[in-house]
Amino acid sequence: MPENIRKIAIDIVKNLNRAGYKALFAGGCVRDEIMGIEPDDYDIATDARPDEVMALFEKTVPVGVQFGVVLVVIDNIPFQVATFRADDRYIDGRHPESVHLSASAEEDALRRDFTINGLMFDPIAGKLYDYVNGKKDIEDGIIRCIGEPRERFTEDKLRLIRAVRFAARFEYQIEKKTFEAIKELAPAILEVSYERIQVELVKIFTGKNAGRGLQLLHDTGLLAYVLPEVSAMVGVPQPRKFHPEGDVFTHTKLTLDNLDEPSPVLAFAALLHDVGKPRTMTITDRIRFYGHNKVGAEMAKNICTRLRFSKDEREKIVACVENHMTFMNIHRMKMSTLKRLFQRETFLDELALHKADCLGSHGDLANWEFCRRKFEEYSAEEIKPEPLITGHDLINLGYKPGPMFKEILSAVEEAQLENQIETKEEALKFVMENF
Repeated sequence: MPENIRKIAIDIVKNLNRAGYKALFAGGCVRDEIMGIEPDDYDIATDARPDEVMALFEKTVPVGVQFGVVLVVIDNIPFQVATFRADDRYIDGRHPESVHLSASAEEDALRRDFTINGLMFDPIAGKLYDYVNGKKDIEDGIIRCIGEPRERFTEDKLRLIRAVRFAARFEYQIEKKTFEAIKELAPAILEVSYERIQVELVKIFTGKNAGRGLQLLHDTGLLAYVLPEVSAMVGVPQPRKFHPEGDVFTHTKLTLDNLDEPSPVLAFAALLHDVGKPRTMTITDRIRFYGHNKVGAEMAKNICTRLRFSKDEREKIVACVENHMTFMNIHRMKMSTLKRLFQRETFLDELALHKADCLGSHGDLANWEFCRRKFEEYSAEEIKPEPLITGHDLINLGYKPGPMFKEILSAVEEAQLENQIETKEEALKFVMENF
């Protein structure tokens, strides 16, 4: 976000003040500033009604006027400006039956989810409005529902996962009554759409302390409902020689924690890379998981479909899961095989996953170092060179179109990747000599 985002937010407050309205920073931006974190955005709460807000600013978007919410857009940056409100009974586990606009700032704070998100701040007077004891909970590292936890979670079931997300991100503890309410209401998370669940899970697993987030999902009972296939990894043993860290679930937590600012694709690839192990575990001379990457890839496809990932994201996650064992044989690969590995669209994600996988188990990064070094040695043209010949060239040589064309062109490509041939003439000679 631009450096002047806070200044613009203050200007919005000043504009509302000049028109005779009260306006305060509200929610996450206040929480983050108290914690010393630079906010990603600034939300503003005011006693001005939506039509009054829209009359004051040149560019606005009425995204939820029935709930008192308007976007004020300045320098192409949207700021959410919401009228103070009190909510009636929630009718669908997400939306209140009706809202009362122009309630007081205190009533607006009391309808929010957690105390750390119920703070408001007047940036002009420099005054903090804390009606819910949120500042102390920040100081004590506590996630606590505002009011009665069961009531807060019943209003919006997604708050069950949001509590886990905040606790993981900030390394806070979930207050006892809040935690007990989550455990009690965990089955109700399935009343929430998978699209909304996916958004929260992505934030957990791409954010800080993702491994702790996974543990908290398990401890609260939520994991068994949103990701039962991952829950099944708990207690599944692994051979200590390769996995001194413990069971599959423990390894997965460590793998997540060893990712560096992952994309959703990489985060979910790490989460699901060993999801096939519970179904493939056998004990022979030792514990083995034959074909767990193939089984896991099919499971990952089903999970990503259920969570409504896009087709592109789903295919990339599945590819990473299926290919994550490839690096075991990296030193024995031919040059052409190695280059084909580098050609894959998901290669860099696969490489990052391999590093985190190793750091979350035996700690040996020799294969990762070798692969990274080789990848840096080759130019883009060496990894994926332009084809030397095409099917038309084969026809000109007198070959009849058919299934053999694919075999011939593939052999030519392999010879090219192995640096055995470099020109079209050499490619044509190679074809005539070998086919």
